[in-house]
This record gives sequence, C-alpha cells and structure tokens, in this order.
Amino acid sequence: MELKAIIVEDESVSREILRNYLHKYCPKVKLIGEASNIDEAYSLIKKNELDLVFLDVEMPFGNAFDLLDKVGEHTFETIFVTAYNHYAIDALNSHASYYLMKPISINELIKAVDHVHEIKEKEIELQDKILTPKLNNVSGKITIPQLDGFEILQVTDIIYCKADDNYTEIYLENKKLVASKTLKYFEGILSDFSFARIHKSYLVNVNTIVKYKKGKGGSVVLNTGKELVVSSSKKKELLSYFE
Repeated sequence: MELKAIIVEDESVSREILRNYLHKYCPKVKLIGEASNIDEAYSLIKKNELDLVFLDVEMPFGNAFDLLDKVGEHTFETIFVTAYNHYAIDALNSHASYYLMKPISINELIKAVDHVHEIKEKEIELQDKILTPKLNNVSGKITIPQLDGFEILQVTDIIYCKADDNYTEIYLENKKLVASKTLKYFEGILSDFSFARIHKSYLVNVNTIVKYKKGKGGSVVLNTGKELVVSSSKKKELLSYFE
C-alpha cells in the first residue's frame, strides 16, 4: 500500500533533504504536500486524508505538540524529526510512532517508514474482522500479595492491569484487586502469557480484546465493554498479536 504523507518543517533545506531521501529510498511514501508552520500544516491535514506526517518538533509560533493538540483525534501516524533529543519520551509516550534525530540517518528513515507501513497494512487487514489472537490462553496461576496474605489467581481470569504509581490495579470480571507491585513487575511475570503492554498505564490480556479502533494511537475495546487507549509506540506490537 501507498502512504500518503506530508512534511512539516520550517527549514527549507531540511524539507529538501527529507523530500529527496523519501523519493530515493522510500517508494512507499507519496508526498502530497509540505508545510513550513503550524497553520499551513493544520490546513493540509484538514484537507487531506493522510497516513503519515513527518513533523519537526520546534517551529515558529508553537511546536509539534501544539499542532497535534489543535488537530485533535486523528488516524495518521507521526514520525518526529528533530535535533532535540529531550523530546523523545514525550513524543513516544503520547504522539509519535517513531522518532528521528537530525541529521537524518537513511537507515533509520527506512526503518521508520517500514514501521508505519506495517501498522497501516495490519489495520487494513483487521478492519471489520473479529479479532483472533495468535496466542491462545495458557493455563497458569499467579499469587497477588495482599495486606493479610496473598490471593491466587488463574492468569486467564485477568482482564487487564492498570498502573497506580507503585501499585497495580488488577481487573477481573466481577472485581478489582490492588497489589503492592508495579505494572512492570506484572509485565515481567505475565510475559509467557497472552498479555500486551499497550500503554505506560495498561497491560491487557489480548484474549479479552474484541475490537480495535484506529486513532493517533488507537484504542481497544474489551469483552467487558471497557475501552482502553493504546499509545502510538505500542500499536505495532499490539497488532502483531492478531491474525
């Protein structure tokens, strides 16, 4: 499939370099426009159905986060291109599918485009389908520490886990438990089972997912009706669990 894309970058030389790299090394990308500021970018985004936006972080009269907040909910993927590495955590946790540092590495650019291409192909493949995880439920039990001892749970009974500082909320069909362990701890002990980290706050039993909704990161709907947000950096990993 073809990725319809725009470049948002205030420096004309940087736009030219990226444009030339894309033309030469990334034939999957079809550039349909370029913008040098937030207003031009906003207009292009609103007028076109995009798959991908190459977005510089620092621009006159605002930054990339201001633009994405102005756009609101969207289905395109974002690749940040910037000389400032201190934005990386914010970008990956909230908005970006990939993060490229200037000067742009051709190999990293190709990897970034391939990353987005795989996401978009998988979204199309799964559209309007019943989601069937590649991994089946694996029987097993874990112990959940409690104030008065511990509780033993069947792994298959866990729907999802939610981070709460140094605690974790564990959601079952009819109740919630709170454990004095971090979400990272549960991600580790459940790594052999069908659980996916979809966000810094959520670890989900993929067998309980019944629907995926496209968006900047997207969201999943569970068999209980609960909807959970998916971070952009976790989308590809999540989609890889499904046929």
